[in-house]
Amino acid sequence: MGFSIDDSRPIYMQIAERIENDIIQGQLPEESQVPSTNQFASFYLINPATAAKGVNLLVDQEILYKKRGIGMFVASGSRMKLMEKRREQFFEQYIVTMVREAEKLGITAEELTDMIRRGDKS
Repeated sequence: MGFSIDDSRPIYMQIAERIENDIIQGQLPEESQVPSTNQFASFYLINPATAAKGVNLLVDQEILYKKRGIGMFVASGSRMKLMEKRREQFFEQYIVTMVREAEKLGITAEELTDMIRRGDKS
């Protein structure tokens, strides 16, 4: 789990995002067990309550579920759900922002498309 803590965002959110990334990339397959909150706490040198808050955030979103007495597991359908969420975030954070800036600069849709294609070849 190569990961460094970013001081600009709450740690529990970074833990949740790291788990999401591992699910999206297939490192944590659906129905597989997720490391325990104590394992996260030990690995990242954080309070177990902070790790639990990140895990519980994903439980609330039905990405993870708890098997009583065993631990947390990745729910079926989680990867697709996360992909859809991330695509929507990508659209809002990058595409909408880019189109608004392009409009301010007088860049046409065709010019913008050309720029994207040019960037794709980099």
